[in-house]
Amino acid sequence: MYETTKRRHVSPEVAAVFPKEVTDQLFDVLKLMKKADQLVTAPVAFAFSDDSTASELYAMLIQGNLAPAQEFPLTYSGEKDFLGHGYILIAKDNPKAIYIDFSKANDLADLN
Repeated sequence: MYETTKRRHVSPEVAAVFPKEVTDQLFDVLKLMKKADQLVTAPVAFAFSDDSTASELYAMLIQGNLAPAQEFPLTYSGEKDFLGHGYILIAKDNPKAIYIDFSKANDLADLN
């Protein structure tokens, strides 16, 4: 599950909203949690706090009810206009790639 040798893929919709620097760090979090044997289910979700500093933003990795949600900082000093929308990203563990996409719970009407 979430093997680090798998390709990384971000949906075009997510790539249009979230900076690559942020999504790259989400993959890094998955890699770190895999190494620490803390991933217990797939898929996992990422939710983002509206709070941020000039150089950080905060996200939470959610694994359903199988493990406590874990908050972590992401280093990012660019525009943060993707925060404040309540976006939830899903990291799916496909056979050959780890795929990040928007959750179906998101209202993406403002993206169209």
